[in-house]
Amino acid sequence: MLQLYILEINLRRNGKQMAEEQIIPISKFNKLKKSTSKKVTISVQNITVSYDGKIAVDNVSMNINQNEVTALIGPSGCGKSTFIRCLNRMNDVIENCTIEGKIILDGTNIYNPEVDIVKLRTNIGMVFQKPNPFPKSIYDNIIYAPKLHGLANNKSESDDLVEKSLTEAGLFNEVKDRLNDSGTSLSGGQQQRLCIARAIAVNPSVILMDEPCSALDPVATAVIEELIDTLKKKITIIIVTHNMQQAARVSEKTAFFHLGKLIEFSDTSTIFTNPKEKRTLGYITGRFG
Repeated sequence: MLQLYILEINLRRNGKQMAEEQIIPISKFNKLKKSTSKKVTISVQNITVSYDGKIAVDNVSMNINQNEVTALIGPSGCGKSTFIRCLNRMNDVIENCTIEGKIILDGTNIYNPEVDIVKLRTNIGMVFQKPNPFPKSIYDNIIYAPKLHGLANNKSESDDLVEKSLTEAGLFNEVKDRLNDSGTSLSGGQQQRLCIARAIAVNPSVILMDEPCSALDPVATAVIEELIDTLKKKITIIIVTHNMQQAARVSEKTAFFHLGKLIEFSDTSTIFTNPKEKRTLGYITGRFG
C-alpha cells in the first residue's frame, strides 16, 4: 500500500527569519531510523576529487554499512554526485579528473590498477537521475548484462532471471504481457524501476542511486521508496537526494555535504533531531541551500 507522505513546510513570514518555534521538524511526520548493522561494506578513506586542480570533494572519509540505506544530502554543487560516482569509478571517464585516497571494498582498494572496472561496476550498480532504459525490449534490457557476464546460458535461465529481476523491482505484474515492447514505451516511474531491475539482474552487492526520484511524481516516488526498503534486505544502497523528507524516510545513515566537505555523518535520527553542526541544522531547517 502506498504511504501518504506529508511534506515539511517551514514558512518565513513577512520575509523575516524564522524563530526556532516556527520550525516544523521532519521527525514530526517521519519515523526516523538508526543504523543497526555491524558490518562495513565500503570504507572510504580520505577521498579528494579535483577537476583541473579545483577541489570538488575534499578529504572525505566514511564507512558504508551493509544492508542499510545511506543518504547523501546537501545543496546543489556540494559534491554529492561527484562523491557517489567515486564509489564505482564513474569519474574515471571524466577528463582531467584526479582522485586521491582509498575506497576499500571486500578488503581491496578499488583504485588499485589491477582492479577490473567492468567487474567492479557489476558489483556496484548505478541508477541515474533520469531513467535511461536501453532502446531494446523490456526483456532485453534485463538480460543484456547477465548474458554478457555468463549468468544466463539458455532461454530457460534467461526467462527465470528476467522474471526474478522484474519481480524484485515490483514491475513484473505490470509488464508480464508486454516483455517484447520497448523499454522506452513505459511511464517514467516504470522506466526507473526497469533500470533498477536491470541493475539487480547481475546480483550486485551495492546499488548507487543518484537522485532516482527527482523526475518522478509523488506516487511513483512512493513506489521507488518502498522498493528501496525491500531491496536493502540483500543489497547495500547509497542514495543522493535533494529531498530531505526522502532521506528521513528511507535511510539509516545520512551524510551532509557542503562545499565539497563532509560536514556531518551520523544516524538519520541524529541528523534530523539533534545535529552536532550548526551548518547541518541550518540546512535541514531551510535556512540555506
